[in-house]
Amino acid sequence: MSELPATSDESQAGDQQRMPDATRNAPDRQPEPREHRHSEDTVDVTDLAQAWLSEDPDPVTRAELQALLAAPDPVAALSDRFQGSLEFGTAGLRGEVGVGPNRMNRLVVTRATAGLVAYLRLHGGRSVVIGYDARNRSADFARDAASVVAGAGLEALLLPGPLPTPVLAFAVRHLGASAGVMVTASHNPAADNGYKVYLGDGSLIVPPADVEISREIKAVGPYFSIPRAETWTTLGDDVVDAYVARAVSVLDPATPRDLVTVYTPMHGVGGAVSARAVAAAGFPAPQVVSAQAEPDPEFPTVSFPNPEEPGALDLLLELAREHSADLAVANDPDADRLAVAVPDRNGTWRALTGDELGALLATHLLRRGRVEGGSLASSLVSSSLLGTIAAAAGVGYSSTLTGFKWISKVPALRFGYEEALGYCVDPEGVKDKDGISATLVALEMAAVAKAAGRTLLDELDDLYRAHGVHLTGQVSLRFTDLSRIGAAVERLRAEPPESLGGLTVTGVDDLSRGVDGLPPTDGLRFRLQDGARVIVRPSGTEPKVKAYLEVVRPVEGDDVAAAVAAATEVRSRLADGVRALLA
Repeated sequence: MSELPATSDESQAGDQQRMPDATRNAPDRQPEPREHRHSEDTVDVTDLAQAWLSEDPDPVTRAELQALLAAPDPVAALSDRFQGSLEFGTAGLRGEVGVGPNRMNRLVVTRATAGLVAYLRLHGGRSVVIGYDARNRSADFARDAASVVAGAGLEALLLPGPLPTPVLAFAVRHLGASAGVMVTASHNPAADNGYKVYLGDGSLIVPPADVEISREIKAVGPYFSIPRAETWTTLGDDVVDAYVARAVSVLDPATPRDLVTVYTPMHGVGGAVSARAVAAAGFPAPQVVSAQAEPDPEFPTVSFPNPEEPGALDLLLELAREHSADLAVANDPDADRLAVAVPDRNGTWRALTGDELGALLATHLLRRGRVEGGSLASSLVSSSLLGTIAAAAGVGYSSTLTGFKWISKVPALRFGYEEALGYCVDPEGVKDKDGISATLVALEMAAVAKAAGRTLLDELDDLYRAHGVHLTGQVSLRFTDLSRIGAAVERLRAEPPESLGGLTVTGVDDLSRGVDGLPPTDGLRFRLQDGARVIVRPSGTEPKVKAYLEVVRPVEGDDVAAAVAAATEVRSRLADGVRALLA
């Protein structure tokens, strides 16, 4: 029987925090995407709202809707909530918590789970593991999902409390479940929540499973026709113990452990599990940012809880300076991502980019022999450096479409990453990005360097000497008119530039036709002289066009700093050229 708290009649969705508007020259630091919203034919939204009210099981959203209906002019607010719905896709569901089919709520979660269960029964599924984070309504949504799974006659296994997403991904395979559900919105704003689905191999769903599940969801009948039961099993801490043991097993017990670290879970659920893993691995306990140590769904100290967001690591770096730390580490709120900052040679602190840390982690794992007989992988928009490292080491490499669901499908994967701070260091344990096991490998890597009188920046310089400086960056342009986004990309297809930032365009790849053996995706890749590259793709969820830049420069002699400076100057020119081109 469940030990979750009963569904609250008084809990609220929380203040609606929103991501600050990106400036024209700012990198794209956006939340995890909300799923596309599907517009229905225009109907009387008050009729839709009344129909919803007749079956909504939640006193919180019922009260919200009754207040909207009683307003002098309810149409605008109701239209956004009822003329359309959150569309189930390869990231499951994600959106603002509130009433209506265009929001995350108990009725939407119940119907989604009923559709998932119908899909699983068609494919012989028997059990589902359900996890949840500490966001507003996460426990309630997890309870509803468990009741639907149990009501359908499948075994519903609930994790023992708010836990990181990687624990759920691990538990699916560890327990031999047919599927997993994780209630989380990762590092989205506080107003959001989401619903992620893993299948039995422990990886996120990809086509055609997402389409088939969506079809089953649309076939679900009224709420009161959905069988539900409170006969699920709440798992014990042994599943967390097993996850921690697996994460620690990735390390070499003979490597050094002397390291001064600081850490933040960024108001999320990673703190307790990370502490257990760090202790079990034998590292000294880190100093933790006290203001961000405990889960808090309002994320009061950050604009929104994305470690890539400028300013999000300020408290962490302040603590790092106070304790003269060797390394500063941050997880995002569901702990599937990892950010690492290091002291620079001039005494300041800087965060490593996702591409820099990805190359360093891969190199460390190669040295440890953990890639033998396997392959490395990274997303198409990540740096090309990983492929160069793999070729030099004589191991396989794959470039995939954006999203870890694709990276996890690479055969014989031993390590994979994406530039947005996602790292998979143990695919046999967690077949998804995992910020906690990646933290342990980062600590081991830094401790090994420290014992040799070196730093991670020294290691990065060695990679640049061997393979050239690979400097990446991102440009994001926001449009007020959505039609201009598609028009901008189509214009580039029809009339590609001859040069960008003073570099000659040597080739153009239309990603919508499929390149490098990958499925089609909307976007263009411009190959430039001297190994530079720009990938332009529209955002599917925001009024933006994004461009991913990479500049490659060889190191002459031993002067890494000069090569970095030259690459930085070219990257700046490229960014200016991309902005002018898209504007």
